[in-house]
Amino acid sequence: MEKYKQQTEPGILKKLAHLLGTDVKNRKIEIPEEFGKGYCSGFIFNPHIRMLIMNYELNQDLLVENPDRNTATEMILFKFQNIFPKTETLSAGKQLKAIPSVLIATCSVNTDAVIPIHTNTAVINIEVGAAYLKGLFDLPEKSLVLQNLLQNTQPLVFEQIIYPSLQKIVDEILSESIEETFKLFFLRIKAEELICRLLMELEKRDEKHIYALNIHDIEAIYKLKEQMLEQLETPPIIKELAISAGMSPSKLKRVFKQIFGNSIFNYYQEFRMKEAAHLLKDEKLSVSAVGYQLGFTNLSHFSKVFKAHIGMKPKQYSQF
Repeated sequence: MEKYKQQTEPGILKKLAHLLGTDVKNRKIEIPEEFGKGYCSGFIFNPHIRMLIMNYELNQDLLVENPDRNTATEMILFKFQNIFPKTETLSAGKQLKAIPSVLIATCSVNTDAVIPIHTNTAVINIEVGAAYLKGLFDLPEKSLVLQNLLQNTQPLVFEQIIYPSLQKIVDEILSESIEETFKLFFLRIKAEELICRLLMELEKRDEKHIYALNIHDIEAIYKLKEQMLEQLETPPIIKELAISAGMSPSKLKRVFKQIFGNSIFNYYQEFRMKEAAHLLKDEKLSVSAVGYQLGFTNLSHFSKVFKAHIGMKPKQYSQF
């Protein structure tokens, strides 16, 4: 009797390959030159966990019907962004300022019948069944974030900055050379390790209430965040942001903290100091030039804030 062989290749890969007039080889598509450049690879580890790795530029957007949309209704999406090494990143633009992060969404936020294939994409998507995750650990009663996420019944989005220990696992997924015999086994372990560490971070959040979100609120918060981080020299003013987002100041602060796990100003200040670190170390700017560029009029205050976030004074960091 012939042994059953589990499908290990996501259906979306075959759909994309067909549109591009190419083939899937070893669960990977190389984008043909006439359509752009880069690649897309995908893995189904078991019925409960799958992964797509996408790093490409296309000459135009495509819409691909998602053959796995029924399965996706049981899944939680973990979308890793700005995690490719600079040497591998194809798209230009905001890469210098982008901070590695992961967006975590319940199925009701990710239930479109089509998956947009955008011209510039550099992400890793991992989908994990909520029931599967529940069975892997004892869900702590005190963590409202995890409880509501794993219920997977209402629209929720959380975003977590990726720290070096998480980035190291991502790098292993992207660059480790593994024989085909062990590839699925290796990648599944790494994907589960990533998810475990992310859940450990989410468990630390001290939210007292979790509010279901609507797509308008999610889009408004992300648009506001992008605008805020494009103007790092100007500290955010809550009243102005609330008007821009079409929310009351109290709702704005509540929704922002629920998604990002931080207050608006602390999130802004953390990003501002990461940008300062980049300008000092990579762009080789002077401490005064960086401070003034990021809106500080008092360099002593800039030094104090920088040390609080980075762990050392800016002059020391630039020479480190």
